[in-house]
Amino acid sequence: MKNQYLEAALQQVPNPHILINMVSRRVRQLIEGFRPLTTTETNMTHMDIALKEIAEGKIAFKLPDQAELAEERSRKRRKRS
Repeated sequence: MKNQYLEAALQQVPNPHILINMVSRRVRQLIEGFRPLTTTETNMTHMDIALKEIAEGKIAFKLPDQAELAEERSRKRRKRS
């Protein structure tokens, strides 16, 4: 992993836990055959590509607000009964 990509990605996503989840999900996609959203070099790992994409703003995240969380919980409760 190139430290420059990690530092740049942390500027976009300051929470390390969220960043880890984003990178792991994107790495899985790349392994499955999804194409990179950025230019790559031959020596880049999937993790480097994911971090570079996040650093360039090609991949972002959105935290759900409280109303969305409440709706999801009620949907799950209805599904169980």
